[in-house]
Parts: sequence; C-alpha cells; structure tokens
Amino acid sequence: MQRRLGPERACTLVRDTRIEMSRDKLDVAKRLTDAYNRRDVACTFAELVTPDFEWYPAIATALDGGGGYRGREGIEKFAADTRENWEELQALPEEFRDLGDRVLVLGRLSGRGKGSGAPVDTPYAGILDFRGERIWRSRMYLDRDEGLRAAGLSDEPGVA
Repeated sequence: MQRRLGPERACTLVRDTRIEMSRDKLDVAKRLTDAYNRRDVACTFAELVTPDFEWYPAIATALDGGGGYRGREGIEKFAADTRENWEELQALPEEFRDLGDRVLVLGRLSGRGKGSGAPVDTPYAGILDFRGERIWRSRMYLDRDEGLRAAGLSDEPGVA
C-alpha cells in the first residue's frame, strides 16, 4: 500500500531532493502545477519561483486583457481570488516541452464556478520563463494557438 503525503510534506521533499541533484526545468514546471493546484504559495516561493515572479493566469487574461499578479503578495491575492470565485479549479497538464529557457505546458483547465456552479473544461497553453533554476514568469492562454505563437511555435501541425 502506497502512502500519500499531504501537501505540507510535498515542499519539504522538494527541498531535500534538491540538495542531492540538479533540478530539471520540466520537473520544476510539474512541481509548479502541483503547487498551483494546492494553492501552495509557501512552497511556490520557497522552491520554484523568483521573488519577483509574475503570473498571468489564462482566465484573467481572457476576461480583462492581461491582468497579472506579481511577487508573493500578488500570488497570495491570486489564491484568494481563486478561492472566492471558484468552487474548484485545477490545471490538468497533458504535455511539457523544454524550450531552453522556457517550458511550454499544454493541458486543460477544469473547474466549477462558485456562484453559478457552471462547469469549465477548456484547453490551455502555458509558457513558464526561467531565470536559472527558478521560474520568473508564467503566461497562460485559453487559446492554444495564441500560446504556441507566444512560445515561437506557431502553426505547429498536430497540436490542438
């Protein structure tokens, strides 16, 4: 029987593992997705992002044209805004691509609005920009083609 660790231990394990081996950008991107889904701001800033991290979430970008969040205070506001407006909202990544100093994430956003109960299930593309081993900016797009263009991969066949 495999024992699952609670969210409070996940960050500790990242910290312990990092001491023993160099972190891979794809691994950091996957860990950021996990921290996002838990709304774990402490782990995000302790292990994964720079202090001046910028977050441009897909839904905010689609609704108001690009409003973003910056730094720990901004990300804490994002987490609070998400809890206020969404009964649940999860990023479900399907593919991670290493693009050198960036990682492209293709997946789906799935959730349910808090007030309306309306379900959401939509594709997204995310670009995670790195400075060293940490992410300094995250840009998310509900239009995958727009995300691919922003990543410099426009008109790529077979990507829906």
